Amino acid sequence: MIEELLPATVVAVETYGDETADGAYGAGGPGGTTLYPEEQALVSRAVPKRVREFTLVRGCARRAMEKLGVPPQPVLPGERGAPQWPAGLVGSMTHCEGYCAAALVRATDLASIGIDAEPHQPLPEGVLDSVSLPAEQVHLRALAAAGPGGHGAPVHWDRLLFSAKESVYKAWFPLTGKWLDFSEADIEFTAASGPHPCGTFRARLLVPGPVVDGRERGYFDGRWTVRNGLLGTAVSVPHQPV
Repeated sequence: MIEELLPATVVAVETYGDETADGAYGAGGPGGTTLYPEEQALVSRAVPKRVREFTLVRGCARRAMEKLGVPPQPVLPGERGAPQWPAGLVGSMTHCEGYCAAALVRATDLASIGIDAEPHQPLPEGVLDSVSLPAEQVHLRALAAAGPGGHGAPVHWDRLLFSAKESVYKAWFPLTGKWLDFSEADIEFTAASGPHPCGTFRARLLVPGPVVDGRERGYFDGRWTVRNGLLGTAVSVPHQPV
C-alpha cells in the first residue's frame, strides 16, 4: 500500500495483521521481529500492544535496510521521537491497528520522506476542528459532496487530512528540526481514477519552509490511497523541486 505512493528509489516494507513479535532481546537475524537490547529498554514498561507495534515496525525497517544493502541495526528515537536512521539513509515509519510499514531511501535520491497509515474511519468527534484550517474544512465538504466517484464506499476525508498532515510533519522535521503545527500547512486533495480511491495532495506551508539544496520549499507534494479498511499517505521531498 505505502510503496505505491512513493518513488521507485524508495524501499518500503509493510506487514498486515499481527505477525509474531515477542520483543525479545537480539537482532533477530534477517527480517527478524525481535529487538536489540537498547530498543528493548525503551519499551520495558510498555503494554503488550505497544511492544508488538514497536517491534513489528522495526522489523519492517530492518528488512528495508537489508534491501538497500545496509546491515540491520537498532532504530532509536532522536529529538521529538523522530527515528534515527543509518548514515546515508532517510526514512519514515508508521503503524496502526493491524498494519505497520517502514520506508527508506538513500539520502542522495531524496531529501526526506514521510509516511502514515490510519484506519479508514471518521475522526473522533471534535478532532477535525483541532487539526484543520477553515479553508480545509470547506474543501473536505466539497469532496464529500462529490461522492465516492465510482469507488463505492465514501472516503473519510477528515481522517485522510489528519494522515496527510502526519506525513507532512514526518517529512518536515528531519529537514528543519522544528515543530510544525497542524495549522501551519494547508492541504488540498485531488482524486484520481483507479480500482480504489486514490490521488494526490499538496501541502502549502504557511511558515518559512525548509531550505533544501539552497532553495526554500514552500510546499510538499504527496499521494494517498484507501484500501482494505486502511488509508495511507506519503510525502517525498526531492532534492530539486518539480
